Parts: sequence; structure tokens; C-alpha cells
Amino acid sequence: MTDLTSPAKHAPAAGPSVPGAAVYPGLDDWRQLPIAQQPTWADSPSFAPVVKELSTLPPLVFAGEVDVLRSRLAQAAQGKAFLLQGGDCAETFEAATADKISARVKTILQMAVVLTYGAQLPVIKMGRMAGQFAKPRSSNDETRDGVTLPAYRGDIVNGYDFTPESRQHDPARMLKAYHTSASTLNLIRAFTQGGFADLRSVHEWNRGFTSNPAHSRYEKLAKDIDNAIKFMASCGADFEALKTVEFFASHEALLLDYERAMTRIDSRTGLPYDTSAHFLWIGERTRDLEQAHVEFLSRVRNPIGVKLGPNTSPDDALRLIEKLDPNREPGRLTFITRMGANNIREKLPNLVEKVTASGAQVLWVTDPMHGNTVTSPNGYKTRNFDDVIDEVRGFFEVHQALGTFPGGLHVEMTGDDVAECLGGADPIDQEAFLTGYESVCDPRLNHKQSLEMAFLVAGALSQSK
Repeated sequence: MTDLTSPAKHAPAAGPSVPGAAVYPGLDDWRQLPIAQQPTWADSPSFAPVVKELSTLPPLVFAGEVDVLRSRLAQAAQGKAFLLQGGDCAETFEAATADKISARVKTILQMAVVLTYGAQLPVIKMGRMAGQFAKPRSSNDETRDGVTLPAYRGDIVNGYDFTPESRQHDPARMLKAYHTSASTLNLIRAFTQGGFADLRSVHEWNRGFTSNPAHSRYEKLAKDIDNAIKFMASCGADFEALKTVEFFASHEALLLDYERAMTRIDSRTGLPYDTSAHFLWIGERTRDLEQAHVEFLSRVRNPIGVKLGPNTSPDDALRLIEKLDPNREPGRLTFITRMGANNIREKLPNLVEKVTASGAQVLWVTDPMHGNTVTSPNGYKTRNFDDVIDEVRGFFEVHQALGTFPGGLHVEMTGDDVAECLGGADPIDQEAFLTGYESVCDPRLNHKQSLEMAFLVAGALSQSK
């Protein structure tokens, strides 16, 4: 895999080791390897103090929570659970408000109830939240009206405003990202442990969704769920136990200066955990086996995901397994396929067959968003809802044909009523982009489109059962 756009592609990783950082054999080997998609800030006078401070701050998640997630993902890899992973394309500091965070969590919980019923399996709930502040870019620079500035790489690196001051790479933003993640996680824990996630309330929200005539075709499934809840109540089910849920945080481990600074040695086991999130993934642009991202993530105990695009060969996948999961530990490695609706039925079968034949037990998850990005006639980056759903269908068809388990769904979505992806039962057209397009990077499914996807996937899961 190549990424010729990165200035650091053929240079060693820049950030030096910082006094006070966790020490573990091999944990800094990535510093000697080429690295892609990194900021140009290592020479800033504030870089070393910022990284040193990060290395001494409390962990955002705890090693025991990470271990619980690994056990849950092991169940999913064995076909005994299903992963729902959703959230913003790129979180921003400005949007880290209680209302927006609660709307996102609420939408994921609503989707999870529908998927749980369809799959007749536990659904692992995971947000692309509390750390999804860095984004890879296809170009280092952006030009507008003859002015060229550094590309926006996410709020953890620089600002979105097109000014020299805003686009400067600023290491202090890593501290802002840490504190914003901490407050986001605090709210998520309050929501999911304080009664907000009560099964009966979440189902009532979904009944409101299906009451819209545009979504009437999902009313039968909603009524089936309603009857199931009534049956549980009549049998004396402990609904107090259903007022809380597990909810895990994840993001792309792109910015290695930040990830390394957030790595701690677990006092129970003496092993390194990246405490910036429970689950971390390596992107399609940074999964080169000879480069820094794969090397660093191979050293931490978190469950790891890898995005696999249509050009991924079976040999690529097998080598990633050898590097990231040499002990073949269920729950350790997730392959997140992002093939595109036009490629999924052709490209995925060979990968799944060869990985399955190797004896590795990875979790297969579909990302139906990234392979279906297009530009609308009026110039907006968008995705067609029908293409997104078609890739999901193709993912299920491939696994059903091969007798393997389609283990999860990874989507860019929001709990808000934005207009960024075209289509859906209550359709968004390109004219709506003029007032409803809010994403600073990639287009997201809005609240209604996300729930519609959940109902459609629940039907597919029910059929596969």
C-alpha cells in the first residue's frame, strides 16, 4: 500500500521519547519506521511539554474495561454477538455539547434495540466518540482562490477556518482533545448508567420513528419488539437491570504522538494499554506493515481494527493477522471492510475464504460509508443511502454464502437532523445541503437514516438466523 501524499512517508517518526512516558520493551520501535499522515510540529517548543503532560494525566479508559470489550468482541467473532459502531466522521471541540452527545448516544441505543431483536443476539454498543479528532487527508495542502494552506487534519491538529493561524499545526490541541474526550466520556457514562438507556424508553423513541408515514414499512418490526417487551414484563423480567448498558469508545489511532503519550502500563498485568479509547483502528491509508502505525498498535493490549479497502489482497490480510494477532486471540483483531457497493460481492469472498482457511478467528465488520463517497452536482461530498445499504446487503450475502458470520456494522452517523447523505425513506435531496450540511469532513447519516439502516439490517439479520 502506498501513500505518496505524506511528507513523512520516507522519514522516521518525528516525536522523540518523552521522560515519564510508559516504558515497555518494543513500545517505541515505531519511531524508527516510516510514518504517514502526521503533523509537522515536532520542532515546536511546546511539543515536548505537551506530550510530557499527556503522559502524566489520568487514563481516559481503564485496562479492565478494555479487557471486557475484548471478551465481548470474542463472542462476536464466534457469531454470538453483533457489533454496532457509530459516530461522527470527525469530532470537533465546538460540537462536544451535552445535546449533541446525548443525541448521538440516543441514536446508537435506538439502533441497538432494533438490531438486538433482529439478530436475537447481544449487540455491543461502541461510539466513534471521545477521541475521533484526527483525520487522514489525501493532500497535505488545500488551495482556495489562489491561496494555499495546510489541509485541515482534525481539531486535534489544526482548525477548520481557512486562515494561516487556524491551519497551523499546534501541539497544544492534543491537550484540548484529551480534556474534551474526558468530558464526553463522563457524559456517556452518565447517560448509559443513569437510566437514560432504559430499554422501554429507547423503544418508545423508536415507536415515534415508525409513526412517520415515510417509515410505515418498519411498523410491523416495531410492533414485534413491542410485543416482546410486553411478554418480558408479563414474565416478570427485571427491567431495573435493563436500565443500564455497556458503551465503549473508539477512534482511529492516527496521531501516534497522542496515542503513545496515552499509553500506560497496567498494574495488574504489567502490559501496555492505550488508554485513549477501548478500541482503536488502523485506517486504509496507514495499514502498511512496514510502517509505524501497525508496529505501534501491535504492541498494545487493546482490541484492534484494520480498515480493508477493495485493493486488499488475501496476503495483506494474512500478514496483518501475523503482526497484530500472532497468538490468534479471539476478540483481538477486527477487519472492517470498506469495499464500495460495486466491489463488495466481488472482492470480499476471496479475503474471507483465505482468512477463514488460515484458522484465524477475526471479527468481520462492514463500513458501508467510505467506499461510496461521491460529489453531488452542486459540489458537496456525499453518499447515496441506497449505495450504503447495498454494500451492507452485499456484506451479508457474501458471509451467508460462505457460512461465516457478518459480525458488525461501522457507520458515520449523527443524532442530528442534518442533510449530508442523499436519499432514505424520508429523502434528502441535494438542495437540502445548502442549509443542512454540517460535517467538516465526510458526510454522515442523519438520525432518521441511521434508524432506517438499523431496521433494514435487523431484517437481514433475522433472515440469516
